[in-house]
Amino acid sequence: MAGVAIAALVVSVGGIATGTAAPAVADPGRPGTSGTTPAALELPADGHPSRDKDNRLGRVEPNAAQRSVAGAKASVRWNNLGTPRSLSPASASARSIAGGLSSDPDTAARQYIMQNQALFGLDGAAVSTMETLLVRPIGTGALVLLRQRFGTLAAGHDGQVAVLVNNGTVVRVTSSLSRDTSVPQPATLTPAQAVGAALSDAGVAAGDLAGTPDARLVAVPTPLDGPRAAYAVSFASTAHDHPDSYTTYVDARTGGVLVREDQVDYDTDNPQWAVFPAAPPASGADTRERWCFAPAAGCVRTVRDPNTGQAWDVNVASGTPTFTSSGNSANNVVQWGGGTAPFPATASPDRNYTYTFTDQWRQSRCNPDVYATAQRNDADAAVSNLFAMHNRMHDWAWHLGFTESTWNMQVVNVTGAGLGGDAEQGRAQSGAISGSRNNANQGTGRDGLPPTTNMFLWQPQAGGVYPPCVDGDYDMSVIGHEYTHAITNRMIAGPDTGIGSAQGGAMGESWGDLMAMEYMAEYGFRPPGETPFVTGGYATGNLTQGIRNYDMSRSPLNYSDVGYDLVGQQVHADGEIWSATNVRVRNAFVQRYGAGTPALQAQCADGLVQPDACPGNRRWVQLVFDSFLLQADSQFSMLDMRDNMLAADLVRFGGANQDIMWNAFATSGMGMDATSGPSDADPVPSFASPYTTNATVTLRAAGDAAGAAIRLYVGDYEARAVPIADTDPNTDLPDTFQIVGGQQYSFTAGGPGFGYRKFSSFVLAGRAQDLPLNLPRNLASATTGGVFSGDGANLARLGDDTEATNWVATDGVAGKRVTVDLAGTAPHLVSRVNVSALLRPQDLTDPADNQVQNRYSALRSFAVSACNSTVADCSQPGNFRRVYTSPTDAFPAGNFRPTASQLNLRTFSFAPVPATHLRIDVLSSQCTGNPRYAGEQDNDPRANTDCAANSPFASQVRISEFQVFTR
Repeated sequence: MAGVAIAALVVSVGGIATGTAAPAVADPGRPGTSGTTPAALELPADGHPSRDKDNRLGRVEPNAAQRSVAGAKASVRWNNLGTPRSLSPASASARSIAGGLSSDPDTAARQYIMQNQALFGLDGAAVSTMETLLVRPIGTGALVLLRQRFGTLAAGHDGQVAVLVNNGTVVRVTSSLSRDTSVPQPATLTPAQAVGAALSDAGVAAGDLAGTPDARLVAVPTPLDGPRAAYAVSFASTAHDHPDSYTTYVDARTGGVLVREDQVDYDTDNPQWAVFPAAPPASGADTRERWCFAPAAGCVRTVRDPNTGQAWDVNVASGTPTFTSSGNSANNVVQWGGGTAPFPATASPDRNYTYTFTDQWRQSRCNPDVYATAQRNDADAAVSNLFAMHNRMHDWAWHLGFTESTWNMQVVNVTGAGLGGDAEQGRAQSGAISGSRNNANQGTGRDGLPPTTNMFLWQPQAGGVYPPCVDGDYDMSVIGHEYTHAITNRMIAGPDTGIGSAQGGAMGESWGDLMAMEYMAEYGFRPPGETPFVTGGYATGNLTQGIRNYDMSRSPLNYSDVGYDLVGQQVHADGEIWSATNVRVRNAFVQRYGAGTPALQAQCADGLVQPDACPGNRRWVQLVFDSFLLQADSQFSMLDMRDNMLAADLVRFGGANQDIMWNAFATSGMGMDATSGPSDADPVPSFASPYTTNATVTLRAAGDAAGAAIRLYVGDYEARAVPIADTDPNTDLPDTFQIVGGQQYSFTAGGPGFGYRKFSSFVLAGRAQDLPLNLPRNLASATTGGVFSGDGANLARLGDDTEATNWVATDGVAGKRVTVDLAGTAPHLVSRVNVSALLRPQDLTDPADNQVQNRYSALRSFAVSACNSTVADCSQPGNFRRVYTSPTDAFPAGNFRPTASQLNLRTFSFAPVPATHLRIDVLSSQCTGNPRYAGEQDNDPRANTDCAANSPFASQVRISEFQVFTR
């Protein structure tokens, strides 16, 4: 599945002393190869970069007739194959894009495409040969998914259209259809040759394969060369600490790779399971609940497969129990690696899977000797818990629409829909002996190929991450996150493709967090965290933010912030934008429909009550699942999924929630005038809603900034964010914007010569109003004449008025200093500085600083000294007087790791002092000065956890801005 890249929930992959073997060919997506970060420096990175690639060149532009037809009937976005990528009603008040069609959904969908031949370029013959992959009822309508055929070959990648129909009308269309329906030239290569080409392209050795590669002959449409016969080669390898899983489309005539899809995302019987529903307590006490197939004394919950009605441990093909951690929906083993064979839970003839839990990994403080004890690091309890949680996610998602007909994961598909043979393959304590740590991932191939998930032990790593010694097999927020990757990559874009775009990958991470949260909320389970919206609180030990930059319910992020945190793999950080947006949408539903009682919540979660009689959160999550099926194309943006959710509401709930949904999306920057492509790093935000009288806000630069070019951002970020307005007449941005009123917003304002100021302001509803921007001059700005000198590289970047660049010293931390000769010659009465430690992406073109960006190299504490050249020689360090010493936690990174939210711009004030020169002295970095990352924190003799002593980044320190003001 495209873009299903290792959904590393976490920042660090690999483990204490692990790396990834270099592949046979250099690949910029694989660590340890040409042009990339060396494997030895991989530990502090944020996960696994996707190794997707699409070698199909060119784009078929829509012609004038297409644009005319589409523009008259619908809001349209275009794909690369010359057809609409998406079609929505032309306005928020319209409820359809076509009418007068058959009452039969499949017939109506085909009629619509044939009646719009000028738009899609497909005649009746091309439409009649399309395969019906799915007809799925949604409310009063149905979703129809069709796939093109090119001669005798079915489309293997792209070539699909999803049509949402409702009583003879078309509400929404997404498509990856090709206008060119010609028959591809026949294959000349053998399947074996195609397998060889795919392995070589991915850098996977034949001897490292897990199982036999699957090669199917399909057709792949291309923009310039028409449909091509191709082999869809699916294969996997677990030979390395990073699992490999791909479907590669190899041209069946040339042997060239057309598309490569990375499929890994980097969370009498009465059988009984002892489980932690959310996570163990911090004390390590055994607070597990007992869940049973049938009611029994001591059991707090009855559980069974809603599809078969059988217990989770039943082999449906034989009708007999497995007596271990295996069943129709999951097959789980402990996979320690290091030469040990995988093993399931110890067989239990009485099906009482209540193995002893001693919290051995935590109690031993990560001592590897635990594997050789009789308790085996609580392996039976861990794999049994993981097995139960996989089944719970399967059962919960089944009631929301992830069934056999929508390509779920089961050994036996009892209805005959889907292919079966693809239960979730869970690997508990994965790579424990070989040293893999601090991760979780999900590899999801096409329907019929078993998906695989790996859960890892967590352990502090010098300069990597600093979790407690815990087992991820007990953190349901992580387990549910990873399972959701399989849900989304099966339901989106049909049974064989999945998520492919950058924004789609970000949403994949977000959906993982959101669905794990929602599952627990509906059943009343409370994960560790200050709120229920923290992901990975147990695994990371951080109860405020968990594994993310923000708690989903406390996030200020919006659509203008795409790319705000580019250290490591930004797909996780950008996913937090979609999470914040959906929590706002969810809150709006809860405000309208209430939260219901715990009993009603559970009844809705078990499918006993229809969504239109459920609390608001259940209505919201049903629309999320519906939106997956509405997406036929693997390339999509957050705006596409917004439109899918809006369309689903029109059909499932009669459009009753268009107002609250639009308003929440608009508040998140995804309003009616927002625009973006599927992988756009700089989408155009809009904060205006078609369902309210928006406020009209005009910027008024005042004070020193009067007449200056000032940019305004909605939110807390400037670097890599997109401004909503500015006062510069030389740009296309206006100085006026519309925004949903009646609430408080965070803003960031600044520009050349003025640095940046972060503030909040209440926007009045439905009124024209001014937003005054009274910004003082940044006396350290290069624009105003500030000149920097001193230690390190890229000195001028401290005064370039943007957090997008860094100053760096790489030969030590404490004592490094930079002096700024302030603007003008007369002394200024200085009383405030802005300092930022926000990091930037690695820049291979910068010879002075092209190293991997590591969060622990960010500034933590500093001092400011002043000199007045009218009374002293400021070229002499001894003539500077210290005027401010920051707190030791000036940039207060917490448990687990520093985050973007803790490193961005902060203001520090002190008593006014006359100065012509100001100096910033580094006192510590996050690595050298944060006690959370210091000392030996475990009993593993192979691991040295002290950051200052053992991290390769301990000698580096970075600052992105040093701004100086008189007030």
